[in-house]
Amino acid sequence: MKRKSSIIFSAILLCLSSLSLHAQYIETHDGKAVKNVPLSEFVQDKTQLFNFGWKFQLGNPEGAEKADFDDSSWRQLDLPHDFQFEQPWDETADKGRGFKQMCEGWYRKTFKAPASLKNGQHLILDFEGVMYISDVYVNGKKVASNEYGYTGFEADITKALNKDGENTIAVYASTCKTNASRWYTGGGIYRNVWLRASNDTRIARHGLYVAPKKGDGNTWKVNAQVQVQNWQKHDNLYINVRVKDANGNVVATAKKTMPDHTTQNNTEVLLTDMTVDNPKLWDINSPTLYTVEAVLTENDIVIDSVADKFGFRTIEYGTDFGFKLNGKKVFLAGIANHHDLGALGVAAFSDGVERQLRTLKEYGYNAIRCSHNPYSEDFYRICDEIGLLVVDELIDKWSDKDYWGGRKPFMQIWPELMKEWVKRDRNHPSIVLWSLGNELQTRSDWSGYQTDDWGITTYRIFDQFLKRYDNTRPTTVAMFPARAGAQRNTPDFKTYLVPPELACATEVASFNYQWDAYHGYYDHKPDLILFQSEAVTNQLQQPFYGMDRKRGVGLCWWGAIEYWGESNGWPKKGWNYSFFSHTLEPYPQASLIKASIKPEEPVVCIGVVDGKGESLEWNDIKVGQQKINQNWNQKEGSHPNVFTYTNAEEVELIYNGKSLGIQKNDTTDVAKRNIILWSGIDYGTGGTLTAIARTNGKEIARNEICTTGKAVAMKIVEEKPEWKADGMSLKYLKIYAVDAKGRIVPNATDEITISVNGEAKFVAMDNGDHYTDNLFLDVKTKKMQTGFMQCVLRSTKNAGKVNINVSSPTLKHAKLLLKTK
Repeated sequence: MKRKSSIIFSAILLCLSSLSLHAQYIETHDGKAVKNVPLSEFVQDKTQLFNFGWKFQLGNPEGAEKADFDDSSWRQLDLPHDFQFEQPWDETADKGRGFKQMCEGWYRKTFKAPASLKNGQHLILDFEGVMYISDVYVNGKKVASNEYGYTGFEADITKALNKDGENTIAVYASTCKTNASRWYTGGGIYRNVWLRASNDTRIARHGLYVAPKKGDGNTWKVNAQVQVQNWQKHDNLYINVRVKDANGNVVATAKKTMPDHTTQNNTEVLLTDMTVDNPKLWDINSPTLYTVEAVLTENDIVIDSVADKFGFRTIEYGTDFGFKLNGKKVFLAGIANHHDLGALGVAAFSDGVERQLRTLKEYGYNAIRCSHNPYSEDFYRICDEIGLLVVDELIDKWSDKDYWGGRKPFMQIWPELMKEWVKRDRNHPSIVLWSLGNELQTRSDWSGYQTDDWGITTYRIFDQFLKRYDNTRPTTVAMFPARAGAQRNTPDFKTYLVPPELACATEVASFNYQWDAYHGYYDHKPDLILFQSEAVTNQLQQPFYGMDRKRGVGLCWWGAIEYWGESNGWPKKGWNYSFFSHTLEPYPQASLIKASIKPEEPVVCIGVVDGKGESLEWNDIKVGQQKINQNWNQKEGSHPNVFTYTNAEEVELIYNGKSLGIQKNDTTDVAKRNIILWSGIDYGTGGTLTAIARTNGKEIARNEICTTGKAVAMKIVEEKPEWKADGMSLKYLKIYAVDAKGRIVPNATDEITISVNGEAKFVAMDNGDHYTDNLFLDVKTKKMQTGFMQCVLRSTKNAGKVNINVSSPTLKHAKLLLKTK
């Protein structure tokens, strides 16, 4: 496809949320119209969260799929669940997959069919994700399998169902072979499961799609597409669609019959009659969401219905401006990370996801690249709600062998995987770019079909297939840091600035690292629309300031949050060249990035140099991290080096009331910008170190660290007050060691024990140590690191009190009383 100098996409997009899939509609009961009846009370369609009351057994016991199998000794648990993360760390296991052995396990659950289920209706199990491969059985009959744990699937269990008695669901999951992945994947039913009743004639899975066009002024023409399956036996079917604003006011409606001249029994129907004037736009600073409802009726009787959130927004890509959102230039400043959630492993709790995303938003990030797979449905919903842009990615390599764990070849089943992925995600306003793969142009056997063109033919096939289901966004493929011809580390590598052939064929050219080569890529191909899909963290702010930000789309720092797997050696359990620990505690470098990408907020942060850190070559790129912290409990008589990170014009450093001088912020050097070094400070016997940031001679920010006394007590900090009694909500607590004056002691390593009583369950405790040999789940005694411990609790489904007691042989105990509602 010939590249265009500007690509414009506009859409009103839906935000799928299983919790609100079946909201309120115009209903009928006994043939009479009734308004605003919750569909949960209407027997035609019901969705139930199916996460509770499962049993689990590690291993592969013979006959576990059978209904009469004895599972009385199995462990009881609620989902989501990552069984691999519960296994011991093992130095002999693969370092890429987090020093955890590959394993397999079974889940079982018994239930009775809903009493409201009528003859002719279907009962469907909807799995958002089971890692890595999985098989599903009902009463001993196999009803579904999945080959890729990052995509969801459903199982129609109607034919296997015992409608009058108990039913047994059995789910097998396996982490697959070691080289199925390059990072920690986890294992098990790690995302939500739903049980849904529906009629035989119904709106298809992910069957609602809306992609209107912005017209003159601020009028939008809304085109909604609804896919209906098994409808040919009906004569008088209507599709009714309406759009509501954030206050519930109806702003547009449309109605249409099924087509007369087709033999299709699974048909997409386009409704083009809706317009909306002056909608509030979805934006990263004001992510306004609307609601769209689709109702399928026959003779005014409701057959099926769905409802989703959505947002109005336009996106535009061009060679001279990069990316625009709603007509305004936006430079993506984001992260690219794997999907685990620290002490939870990969168990995809909504609260864990939201906590991570809100932290990133607070520090100025506006984008996430999903590396290298689709994330949970809650992830996209939350990005929609808080205003984060998403680069949504399908897969790592286009390979049937390396980094693929499915029992069927990837190149055989990619169409069904891509269809599930795109149809699930296409309506989210947060998603602005589809990514079809990662770091492909290094080996031809990672390039899909063997056409000897570095995957260009495969890309064009993938791109065309994707656009069958969504043509409102461009596509890209992230490139390995190589040159054309897969040239790597050649003598003329730094001067041979010819971009990979595949990057020149994609609609957006995405490059991992090497921002200093992009000027040569532009010289070679001036019409590139360029995105730095991975930026190296050890270069800190340099990739951001070094890029042509007027022309470029943006960048995502790789591994900005510590994650499990891809370790460079034991005992480190994963990647830690990061700005945030896996507990989301920020390192001082996080403030440097914030100072750079969020210039409207004054920042100054002191960072104490603590050793040389690490540096090594990874994927032909030098990576690493200098050890920086805010610990001012130094050795008496030492002379530590200190950084101040700031976006002010200058910083004055004051120690124990005495000025150590004023230094200017050198904004002309991308390597030094916002970084000021203070060498060899005379620590003496300790005290208080204060950094005062000024612009135009006026103080705009300050930061202070001090020498503390010995840790004598603990304090518990609740991260947020809200806590729902729904069995799914998490509570994050921070436990600190403090001295006699209540100051956090950053070098305390005291052992503590946590006990929890009441309407919550203990989930995990985590001191933030990425080199730990300890586990996290159900381990209630552990040593602090840096005077810190994180505790994660999960509510029950009963509202009530929760008592937390923290004890220690060396520190004064701490207590906290919480309530779930």
